[in-house]
Amino acid sequence: MSDLVAAKSLSEFFRKVLDEALASARVDVTELAELYLANLLVEFAAADHLFARDAGGEEPLAVLYCRAMREERPARVRTLRRMGDVSLYKAGFFAGALRRTAVGPDYYIHMGGAAYGQVAALLAGGFADVYDELGRKFGALARVLEGIAARGHARGSPSGMLRVYQAWSERGGEALEGVLAEAGLLPRRGGLLN
Repeated sequence: MSDLVAAKSLSEFFRKVLDEALASARVDVTELAELYLANLLVEFAAADHLFARDAGGEEPLAVLYCRAMREERPARVRTLRRMGDVSLYKAGFFAGALRRTAVGPDYYIHMGGAAYGQVAALLAGGFADVYDELGRKFGALARVLEGIAARGHARGSPSGMLRVYQAWSERGGEALEGVLAEAGLLPRRGGLLN
């Protein structure tokens, strides 16, 4: 792997990666939303945090949602936030695998966006604006995370690059196309090969 990145912390690394991916995808977010996303990536860098059964990581989203609707306000906020976080991460980093399931990534995008929207409504102040922004821009943010995952695959090995190309040829997508253009495998929109 030739693209080594020096960073003082995992949080700093993910902030840099997010800055580049957001700029590449032309998705504008507030600094607080970007910090939230970087912290989400740091948290889920440890797989046990993503798949922690006691935190709702393995439960279907519909089950999490039903549980949230029965909980009191503080627990409801935590459950809905967890639902949004898991949905965003999975819709971004596992979009290809989700496309082979019965529900697909759009289900995660709709459920996660709605969960963040409900968190914003329940908070009505403080960080409500951050959750509102995450909910409104959920689909675009999922595509940004998909691009980050694709960059990692493409830089990891030739077979990873091939997987990115196959995914792009099957379903398209600006994030995947951008990764392939950066690698010189596709022309940039309106331009020639690198």
